[in-house]
Amino acid sequence: MFDSLTLRDLPDRSRKVIRAQTSTRPVLWVVEEDGTEAVVKDFSRNGFFYRHTVGRFLVWREEKAYRRLRGLRGVPTLYRVIRGQALVIARIRGRSLEGIEGEKKLPKAFFEELEGLVARAHEGGIAHCDLKRAPNILLGDDGRPYVVDWSASVSASEFPFFPLDRIYSRFLLDDYNAITKIQLRHCPDDVSDERKWRYHRRSATERLVRSVRDRLRDLLKRVA
Repeated sequence: MFDSLTLRDLPDRSRKVIRAQTSTRPVLWVVEEDGTEAVVKDFSRNGFFYRHTVGRFLVWREEKAYRRLRGLRGVPTLYRVIRGQALVIARIRGRSLEGIEGEKKLPKAFFEELEGLVARAHEGGIAHCDLKRAPNILLGDDGRPYVVDWSASVSASEFPFFPLDRIYSRFLLDDYNAITKIQLRHCPDDVSDERKWRYHRRSATERLVRSVRDRLRDLLKRVA
């Protein structure tokens, strides 16, 4: 799918631009082939140095995550990577959760399915690490949750032994806490006391792990 698509073709083949590029963010194109739509996350329009260093690194990391999660419902399909500078990803029809609580309240079932999706990603050895950003969670037109933008994700294989494994465990917990944070805006009565306690817990050990984790996550997000 989209095998003939080239970086040079994108301006002519694009149906729309979801987001224009900035000095540190890729342009997002929407393309279509044989009735199938895809989003192209394209770093090739960024500055020469940035696209060949940070851009290629982020494309490589996100490609790795999508391939690890291939076939997982709720994670869009990666169709291909173009010359190490752009990802072609299935377009999900729906809208992000950003600001949606002002219009509608999502049901408990939505968050249960979202938590199940995240749990399966964790079983696949991947933590998303940026679920607190509402645009990374979509409410599909089918009413189901979808998780996008895995560029800041980390894998269990990158944190194989103590104390790094404790930091990775914190990343896993943060994914769940991000869901709790969003759920508290929509259906707080459905959040258990245990989940609320886990969300607000701040032991001395946790504060230490969180401080190290925050430095690592900020570094990833700064380049992402």
